[in-house]
Amino acid sequence: MCGIALSLGPEADPTTFRRMLATLAPRGEVTEARYENGLLAGTRRLRIVDRERAVQPWASADERWLLCYNGEVFNHHELRAELVGLGHRFRGTSDTEVVLAAFLRWGEGMVTRLRGEYAFAVVERATGRAYLVRDPLGVKPLYWARTPGCLHVASEVKALVGHRAPIAEVPPGHHGWAEPDGPVRLRAYVDLLALGDGLPVVDDPDEAALLVRAALTDSIRMRVDTDLTVGVVLSGGLDSSLALLHVREMHPDCVAVTVGVPDSPDVAYARRLAKDLGVPHEVIEVRPRDIRLADIRDAIRMSELTEYGDIINAVVTVPLFRRLRELGVKVVLTGDGSDELFGGYPMYHEVGPEASRRLFLHKIRNLCRTELQRVDRASMGHGVEARVPFLDLSLVELAMRLPIGLKMREGQEKWIVRRAFADLLPDYVRRRPKNPMSYSSGLHERARLYKPFFARLHRSFGYHLLEPVRRDFDSVLTRCGNDLDRALADGRARPDYTVLEHARDLVGAAKWNAAPMVRRLVGPRRTRGDEAPLPG
Repeated sequence: MCGIALSLGPEADPTTFRRMLATLAPRGEVTEARYENGLLAGTRRLRIVDRERAVQPWASADERWLLCYNGEVFNHHELRAELVGLGHRFRGTSDTEVVLAAFLRWGEGMVTRLRGEYAFAVVERATGRAYLVRDPLGVKPLYWARTPGCLHVASEVKALVGHRAPIAEVPPGHHGWAEPDGPVRLRAYVDLLALGDGLPVVDDPDEAALLVRAALTDSIRMRVDTDLTVGVVLSGGLDSSLALLHVREMHPDCVAVTVGVPDSPDVAYARRLAKDLGVPHEVIEVRPRDIRLADIRDAIRMSELTEYGDIINAVVTVPLFRRLRELGVKVVLTGDGSDELFGGYPMYHEVGPEASRRLFLHKIRNLCRTELQRVDRASMGHGVEARVPFLDLSLVELAMRLPIGLKMREGQEKWIVRRAFADLLPDYVRRRPKNPMSYSSGLHERARLYKPFFARLHRSFGYHLLEPVRRDFDSVLTRCGNDLDRALADGRARPDYTVLEHARDLVGAAKWNAAPMVRRLVGPRRTRGDEAPLPG
């Protein structure tokens, strides 16, 4: 819901800070800031909850503490009721106020009570020290950098590159204190790798289906608690279709948005479902030839991504969120995370159960810098807040307790999800196999033409101060036979592609993109009045 920025310490400079905050302008609608000696704090706020009164930085009643907050805590109504019962008086109805009140009441222990997608900083005005928090999966971003006499914190890397200092990330599920001119001490409050440990495995299909259904339904319900129109990113696949089916029932003021190649299966499935449900549907048509170097550059600038595959996917995603902004939609749900949780990738089924679990945990832990980073930057870069119901912590924990045999069965991926909602899903969606749009439609191959430029463009924006562009881990993993240890070692040894690999990739992409032109040149010509090409 926001972009946040802070500069803390005796050398905090208002002019530099204004530039930081201006960089985050696309993330919100209004700029709100506080300028004090040694404490500069501000937000670019996307107004969603208590839109007129939730002004930031939010100050405690005694003015001791300031909060800069991005995202939403979806259980803020329940927390508010508990805090009221404990004697706290509220000035408005925002979750922003609830977050600070929870901190004042429970201190650092408050993080275990939050359910949502968030990143925030609570600053003690007298000392300038800041308490930094990021949600368990890393849906919302938070970074920091240090210059002499000053600590800088921001929602995006692009707001920090001007300092020309190394940039560090607040890891998902971490919190801790940062001193203005001292150490940043962060520690985990959620260990994703241990989530579900000690809990019984759910191997009964009927029980698993009931639990999956209840958890996802509850997760979506919490994320549509708004009086605004809710958008759904509809790919025509299982996950986004489930999101739309639920949103239509829970929040009828909704719209579906699809991006894809005209006449592609993805667009056809999405059109059919939206029509069957009577939901307004926007289709953004993108052809391979529409993707130019300028689109690649814009996607890299916006997304700050480090792996080639994610950058390519961002190229396709950007026009979708641009259209949502034009429609005035500020809240949207996506189906991201389901493939990672419920066995949507072939690699899970090509190795044994223990290796599969390790791959699963690796995927989940790295979502924050791959899929989730793409979704956050592409959406917030257009003033749209994307919510990811499949990555609610309760659903992630449940997925960790399900054996791989319930995720892939009868030759079908995400089997347990299909079973859990068999009575709701149209048969044409339930039986449809996974079909990644960017690969199947030619968009991915078109973007590969520009792959040799990715690293240079990435460095031109200063993003190497956090992390250099590196080879796609999924490709490395495939080459290593899905052996995670080998793939990790290979990735460390050869983080980026060689010149020879770049050349080979460029030739392959050029051949693929040239094929349609060759077919048009050598294929049979149409004559006036022909309905179809003549047989060869």
